[in-house]
Amino acid sequence: MSEFNMEDHPHRRYNPLTGEWVLVSPHRAKRPWQGQVEKVSEEKRPEHDPECYLCPGNDRIGGEKNPNYDETYVFTNDFAALNLDAPKGGVNEDDLFRAESEQGICRVICFSPRHDLTIPQMEVAVVKKVVDLWQEQYAELGSREEINYVQIFENKGSVMGCSNPHPHGQIWAQSSVPDEPAKESLRLKAYYDKHGKTLLEDYLAKELDKQERILVENEHFVALVPYWATWPFESMIISKRAIQHLGQMNEEEKEAFAAIYRDLTIRYDNLFEISFPYSAGIHQAPTDGEEHPEWHLHMHFYPPLLRSATVKKFMVGYEMLGNPQRDITPETSAERLRRLPKKHYKG
Repeated sequence: MSEFNMEDHPHRRYNPLTGEWVLVSPHRAKRPWQGQVEKVSEEKRPEHDPECYLCPGNDRIGGEKNPNYDETYVFTNDFAALNLDAPKGGVNEDDLFRAESEQGICRVICFSPRHDLTIPQMEVAVVKKVVDLWQEQYAELGSREEINYVQIFENKGSVMGCSNPHPHGQIWAQSSVPDEPAKESLRLKAYYDKHGKTLLEDYLAKELDKQERILVENEHFVALVPYWATWPFESMIISKRAIQHLGQMNEEEKEAFAAIYRDLTIRYDNLFEISFPYSAGIHQAPTDGEEHPEWHLHMHFYPPLLRSATVKKFMVGYEMLGNPQRDITPETSAERLRRLPKKHYKG
């Protein structure tokens, strides 16, 4: 029997943020990028699309007209999944049939007036305006009595359910804390109560010592492939300072956040030389009026592509019925992303 090696043998890895496990089977994909790599022809988009309901000056689906904005632009979603009009109430029959009303606000953030750009193609100063708006929206929405969590996220690419290619993200602010940040909250608090420091503060220090999964680093933030990554090229951005939420960031940190957001997504685009799809979102402290010293700001990136621009990872079979599984190790993914050029492939 050979000695156990995580690069060769199947094993499980624990995610301390959620308390869940991922099965890693590296022997199934020793050389994941040596097969066929299909090229896809990307649609060339205009700077302004008269048919786009997010472009400046155009009519939206709900009948409102966009202003001729020249930077970022935010508005309440015309077909929001949550609203403040939902009456309070619920159902609880024998603990088996349960439901409760949920109030909230859904907003859309246009990152740029230009229809043809994405985050990796924008200048850092432009991306910082996105971060500025995130901060403003977190403060505004989080100050409302009925809002206890502000979820900021971006779906990029049609494969991730994005119905409009105009560069944009969303904010769903609601009265309950959603499941994923709620799971993290429990484990972050348990760790903080035991150690007196945030879980991600200690984790990041160890990752910086190891340097195995680090992708990009600047003065205030680090982008890395987490040890427990599930998606093939999953990554996280973590603040070096134990910031609880966006509202605590100063100007230098906001610029650094914008820079590393752009740097990471450039590497994603360069991987298969396409506009790389992903779902990404910020996890931060709830806005329930309580102190949350256990929280540590971070941003998750979940991209679906595996071997090329057209080979995708899906959660099926065992992953839906057992637990998530991946073939290539996080270390292999990190090495692949780390070796990519810092300059966007389109120049």
